[in-house]
Parts: sequence; C-alpha cells; structure tokens
Amino acid sequence: MNGMRGAIGGGLGVRRATLALALLAAAASIAVAVAAPTGAAARTKWLCKPGERPNPCMGSLKTTVFAGDGSSTVEEPRNARRPKLDCFYVYPTVSEQPTENANRRIDPQQTAIAEYQAARFSETCRVYAPVYRQLTLAAIFGGELGPEAVEIAYGDVLAAWRTYLRRYNDGRGVVLIGHSQGTGMLSRLLRSVIERKRAQRRRLVSALLLGGNVVVPRGERVGGSFRRTPLCGSAGQIRCVVAFSTFGQTPPGDAAFGRADGALVTLPGGADPSDYRVACTNPAGLAGGGRRLRTIARSEPFPGTLGAGISIIYGGPAPTADTPWLVPADRYRGACVRTNGADVLMISPVAGAPVLNPSPTPAWGLHLLDVNVALGDLIALVRKQGRRYLDRR
Repeated sequence: MNGMRGAIGGGLGVRRATLALALLAAAASIAVAVAAPTGAAARTKWLCKPGERPNPCMGSLKTTVFAGDGSSTVEEPRNARRPKLDCFYVYPTVSEQPTENANRRIDPQQTAIAEYQAARFSETCRVYAPVYRQLTLAAIFGGELGPEAVEIAYGDVLAAWRTYLRRYNDGRGVVLIGHSQGTGMLSRLLRSVIERKRAQRRRLVSALLLGGNVVVPRGERVGGSFRRTPLCGSAGQIRCVVAFSTFGQTPPGDAAFGRADGALVTLPGGADPSDYRVACTNPAGLAGGGRRLRTIARSEPFPGTLGAGISIIYGGPAPTADTPWLVPADRYRGACVRTNGADVLMISPVAGAPVLNPSPTPAWGLHLLDVNVALGDLIALVRKQGRRYLDRR
C-alpha cells in the first residue's frame, strides 16, 4: 500500500508534539468527568439515527480487500434491513472548535469519526449516536477545565440515553460502543445508571468500551469499574464488557493506557492501584491466545489534527482505495499481554507487515487505531452476542 512504509516528515513531527500535549491534558480532564455530578442538558441532537438525513452511520459498505501479493477483490456487505438490535455510540475527542465545550454543530470531524468507527455496525444494528458538547481539543490543550464543562458533556450523553430509551428503544437489546472520551462517558452511564436499573441491565447486550482503562481487581472479571457487569470471556457471553488498548511495542513506564494509575481510571475511594489490572479482552480470541485481527479502515483521510496522528502511525499517508472501505494488505496479530506493568492488546506484524508507530508518543501506543485495527472482529462479536441475546429472550 502506498505510504505504509514512508518516512515521517518534519511537519508531522511538529504536529506529533501538539497532539501529544492535547491528548495528555485530555486524559487528565476526562478522568474528572467520571466523578462529576449530574446536571441539566439541552434537547438531544442526533449525529446518527435511523431515518436521519444525512446519517454518517448508514451508507455504502463496499470494501476493497488487498492481498499480500498486491492483488485485490471488492466485497459489498449490506446494511441490515430490519435489525433486531440497537447500538448506542459515543464518539471520542475530535472537536477542534475553539471553545471549552463543543457546540451542537456537526463538523467534519464528527461525521468522519462516525464513519470510521460506527458505520460498519449498521451490518448488525440500528446505530444511535448523539451529538454532545464534548470537551474539545482546544479547551483541553489550554489548561485545567472546570467541573461545569465536564458536566455539560456528560449531561448531554445522559439526556440522549434517556431520550433513546423513552422514544426509540421499545424494549430492544442495545450494545454500548465508545472510545476514549466516549468510553469515559459510557463507563459512567453504565456504572451510575444502567447497572442500578434492572430493566436497563436486561436490555444490555454488551458494552464495547475501548481505549479507556476499564479496571478489575487482580485475578477477577468483575469489580473495579463496574459492580455487576463482568468482562466478556467468550463470544457467546452477553451483558459483559469488551475493553482493550492497543500497543505495538512495550508500553513505557508513563503509558497513558494499560496501567491502573493511567488515564480515565476510576477506583473506589482509598483503593490501591496495584490491586487492580486494566482489562484486556481480545475480540479476536476471548478465550485467550494471539489471533490474527480483522482490520477494516476507511479510505478517505481523517480531517484535522487526528488525521495527522494517524499519518504518524503509518509513517506517511494511510492506505487508500477506490471504495469507501478497505482491508489493508498488511495484517496484524493481537494478544493480551502484561508487560512493564501494563495490560494491553499487543499488536505484532504478520508476514512482513511494517511495525506501526506509536502516536503521538510511545505513552499512547496505537490509541488512534483502537477501533479499526480489530473492527471486523468487533462486528463479528456483536453479531454473535446479538444472536445469543435474542435466543435467550
């Protein structure tokens, strides 16, 4: 693939430093969000919802699949016509608006992240994604945030969840999907609202909470971040959590992810982080062991700052194709490992694929690719969990 092995230019080096500072501040600020008290939120605006126009979570799934010898084929999966499940998606930090909280304008970054991370789940579920007044990159980069800014962001997510249940759910099973700031918001929602209400717990199919340091006591599969909801141990298990953060090399001692004293971690009062481990559930092999991951990526470049971060990972332009989606020629294997005090999904190249660069710094590993590097596995897992949920009903 063109650009997969190119050198990182000086301009990317400057943007790497800027992105690193913004994301490091983001982690510290979002950790506060998990503990902030609930407040009022304005009426929900939807980024994705059945019947919404435009709807970035519903579109062509035509995919170019590249082989190692340079040949390719085109596949065309279909959006589910009458899916029996829903997905509730909360996107990560993408807003480049200059204010502390984003407004409800839908910018190219929100549209792009919904296409990158959420749209493929339309193969299995109806996708609902609220626009929320998230903590922006600019505000986080600018310094400490007040609790009211954090509360505005979570308040929108909570209000959207309540609106979804009241107006659209109609007793259907639902999968929670979040990444980074989105995982922080959904983790609080699961812990503070869903786990406390039996009717909502029964509707939960599973929760994909990626890049957000979900923690459990050492040797346990439940406790820590959630009281009732365990980690998924098999593809047939439901009402459970899938959580991981990806690295392509040994995490450094200051790793933002994979460590119980890292970003977004919420522990019981007075708890010792050394008594906990960050969850790692490999979506390609929940029973354990290293498995080849099914990577699915968008073909068009991601706009703005995060697009620069993705270029750092590839060492140049990301792979492209003539179809909206692609499966790159380079394949990777993933295995949950504990190394240098961190629990991570370690990515290793298969058959000469290049090593992916951490971005924006080694402390962040492959955070920007957490979803897409195993997107095919996540979709297959949701499909299996959905069938089990419907069978048990």
